[in-house]
Amino acid sequence: MRKSSIAKRSIVFKDKKTSVSLEDEFWNALKEIAGKRAVHISDLVAAIDEQRGHANLSSALRLFVLDYYQRPAPHGR
Repeated sequence: MRKSSIAKRSIVFKDKKTSVSLEDEFWNALKEIAGKRAVHISDLVAAIDEQRGHANLSSALRLFVLDYYQRPAPHGR
């Protein structure tokens, strides 16, 4: 098993630039989910940000990806 690298990535959403530290696998999963939903990754991150409460954004993104892949697949996923 290879060691996962964590990279700091900049993203602009809600007219602000922020950075998140995510492993490549989580970043790639977010891009895949955004593609399946036909939305920009910045729009997906903005939606996750609105739901996260006080949690760290990087953690909220990881939990979103985990939840997405653990849920039973609805039609059209």
